[in-house]
Amino acid sequence: MVAFLGMGLLGANFVRAMIRKGVQVQVWNRTASKATALEADGAKAFAEVADAVRGADVIHIVVKDDAAVNEVLANASAGFKPGAIIIDHTTTSAEGAIQRTKDWKARGFTYLHAPVFMGPQNALESTGYMLVSGDQEVIKKLEPALSQMTGKVINFGAEEGRAAGMKLIGNLFLVSFTAGIADTLSLAKALNIPLGDISTLFDSWNPAAMLPARLKRVSSGQYDQPSWELNMARKDTGLFMEAAAKGGTHLAVIPAIAKEMDRWIEKGHGNDDWTVIGKDAVS
Repeated sequence: MVAFLGMGLLGANFVRAMIRKGVQVQVWNRTASKATALEADGAKAFAEVADAVRGADVIHIVVKDDAAVNEVLANASAGFKPGAIIIDHTTTSAEGAIQRTKDWKARGFTYLHAPVFMGPQNALESTGYMLVSGDQEVIKKLEPALSQMTGKVINFGAEEGRAAGMKLIGNLFLVSFTAGIADTLSLAKALNIPLGDISTLFDSWNPAAMLPARLKRVSSGQYDQPSWELNMARKDTGLFMEAAAKGGTHLAVIPAIAKEMDRWIEKGHGNDDWTVIGKDAVS
């Protein structure tokens, strides 16, 4: 028996996928209608969270944040089966994941933080990535079931909270990447360049392929053999901002990057590779 708490877009499709695999699932959501909607798919919905977890060997949860996880689990605990396993897919702080692992273990339960890089369609199709870390015996036991929920389980070792930290790092990159796309489109708008031309460029030139090499370059600590000098990168950054201003568009992240570039130029790194702006992060 499995219980699933939190019937948002991700949780609901996780449940649908489990039911399609023949798993009996009891569900709960703070807004009850989201849970009862899953009854059409074969789930059993409960108005009270403690009732939803009764008899469940494994309890999955995906809610908003640390506070929500703590509140929901506290309210559900009256119905926990002795020795039940809690698997938390919520994006939370590393500290929260570490503390919950410790606290629930002290109460006789297994807690595993297993955040995901998955959208609702991934959850329905059982594709994507799930991150885990911590007690390797626990992970070894649960990995077969977790693998059925996702395309790949990535194990980051024995350190509690490491999976939570890796999820935050991944999300930071996605936020930065999307903000960069927004600035790219803003500059294109200012320059009267159509979206089709941007698509043509990136269909042929894929900067994402540079990511492994760029990560290695930034983290190397060696910036004295530039492929693009910081002074030149800063010059181009100024052209971005000037063109956007003339075209009446707004750049969200480039001004902050320009400010950081100026800081490193003032420190005497203008002739170094522009990736020197990441030096403090790796030194």
